[in-house]
Amino acid sequence: MKFLSIQTLRATAVALFLSATWHSADAQKVAVKTNLLYDATLTVNLGAEAKFNDKWTGDLSANFNSWSFSGGKRWKHWLIQPEARYWLCDVFAGHFFGVHALGGQYNIGHVDMGSFKFLGTDFSHLKDHRYQGWLAGAGIAYGYSWILSKHFNLEAEIGIGWAYTRFDTFECAGCGKKISSGRHHNYVGPTKAALNLVYVF
Repeated sequence: MKFLSIQTLRATAVALFLSATWHSADAQKVAVKTNLLYDATLTVNLGAEAKFNDKWTGDLSANFNSWSFSGGKRWKHWLIQPEARYWLCDVFAGHFFGVHALGGQYNIGHVDMGSFKFLGTDFSHLKDHRYQGWLAGAGIAYGYSWILSKHFNLEAEIGIGWAYTRFDTFECAGCGKKISSGRHHNYVGPTKAALNLVYVF
């Protein structure tokens, strides 16, 4: 499986942002954002949000990581998450609830997470194997947006949901033969975590 090039992902993100701003040009309410949690892990990310009416916005975020680490570690992925948000007060301020989808590809392995298990997913296997595949799913979320100034907000959001993934397994991250192919797994747990710095136009 080949990952998309960073140029293709940038072009896609720009096209999605322009689509969002075009669709809601009459509302004159659009925001762009970056997730500070992803920034801290050097994951390239971009988000855009557009107002549909006094209570609803549409949000789209994308992130990409293609870095290689020492010791044969891999944590490569790209992920896109569209979301519909309902705001309890005004859009871009205060409490909101969201429903999101997600989809992407990953290439992860040789990462020691101890004996960590969560809701049926055993992350300890990441130490000795590499997993390469795709995922798709959906979830619900809650968030809050603090107004910092006329144009800047700080937004926190957490989401939970389900994801279906299909993958191949390899002996290790840097080398090794394929052990299995076409396996699948149903993941249940956190599907979104964000601390966004938001610029509102």
